[in-house]
Amino acid sequence: MNPDETSLLILLTSFVILILASAYFSSSETSMMSLNKYRLNHLSRTGHSGARRAKKLLETPDKLIGVILIGNNFVNFLAASIATSIALKVFGNPSPLITALILTMVVLIFAEVTPKTIAALHPEKVAYPSSHVLRILLTILYPAVYLVNTISNALLSVLGISVKENREETQLSPEELRTVVNESTERIPRQRHGMLLNVLDLETVTVNDIMVPRNDITGIDIEDDLEQILQVMSNSQHTRIPIYKGNLDNVVAILHLRNASKFINMANLSKSAILQEAMDPYFIPEFAALHTQLLRFQEKKMRIAIVVDEYGATKGIATLEDILEEIVGEFTTDLASIGEEIHAQDDGKYLIDGTASIRDINRVLGWDLDTDGAKTLNGLLTEILETIPDSSVGINLGKYLAEIIHTKDNVIRTAKIWER
Repeated sequence: MNPDETSLLILLTSFVILILASAYFSSSETSMMSLNKYRLNHLSRTGHSGARRAKKLLETPDKLIGVILIGNNFVNFLAASIATSIALKVFGNPSPLITALILTMVVLIFAEVTPKTIAALHPEKVAYPSSHVLRILLTILYPAVYLVNTISNALLSVLGISVKENREETQLSPEELRTVVNESTERIPRQRHGMLLNVLDLETVTVNDIMVPRNDITGIDIEDDLEQILQVMSNSQHTRIPIYKGNLDNVVAILHLRNASKFINMANLSKSAILQEAMDPYFIPEFAALHTQLLRFQEKKMRIAIVVDEYGATKGIATLEDILEEIVGEFTTDLASIGEEIHAQDDGKYLIDGTASIRDINRVLGWDLDTDGAKTLNGLLTEILETIPDSSVGINLGKYLAEIIHTKDNVIRTAKIWER
């Protein structure tokens, strides 16, 4: 092999090595910037060495990009010079335009598009190994990186852009987090997916949305005779019952039926003995945020609260189970009782009790009836009609149609609803 051939071989080998180096820098940049920061933080906390190195590099993105661009531009310019030398040796005096076109195609295909595509598709497989070399290069090239970053940061400050402010980690908003959950449906089981969305909804849901309304409260009037009180206790389907004097606006205690065994067989049972086993009532405002109330239940070690309006009148009852039901949804044991209020018909329509909660209807049927105003189906329909309707009245609910089936005592008892 003569000296010219040896020289050409060295140039070709050097050119290939430089193109590979350029591909490395291009893929490193794309992979590092494509890493999922939440997964990166998780892996870093679990001790993954590659994730720790990558996280450390990404804490100063200006330095990371600086070392990558310095390295990439250096090898690209050097590759261009060598390519020119190769062209002169092979073709003598080639057209600069043709040389530039060929070099551009080689760089684009082998040093840009292909490696960046691979890095974008598999960022972790590329970023974690490359973080070894990038950390070493950053140490070696730090003076050059510092100089370049100082000049570029000065230019950015002239434009009113602060690198330090933009370096701060941004937190996901609830809506952004909801989008993340919705886009992860293939990885998250359907039940857990629904639970996560329900947790996010706690910020927008108030106690008023989930409470048992006043009309449905089973309570003990301490002014009744003992026989009536014991009958209420024996017929109650709830473990905790409010005790009031005269009416529900005067709740004086909450009785846990578990404690009833202490006095139920007393020969000289008295009302004072019942009150002695009851606990003081816990009152909460009707528009308290659900996530806040959940924390208050935990802090006070309470499981039931009397919901009152701004005038102190009793609006309903809220329990810890009601809040948990908003989170776990269909896993609740109350789903069967909700289903008793909704009756599917052969024609695809549904007969629904007027007292059914709109939120429960939406949860069971997967609908999106308006929950901003009225809380029950009866309330929703009468709110739209602005009157107490007769039977066989049709109502347009947007995506749904409703027909009043039965009314009694100024209340819609049953309605038929179906999707358009």
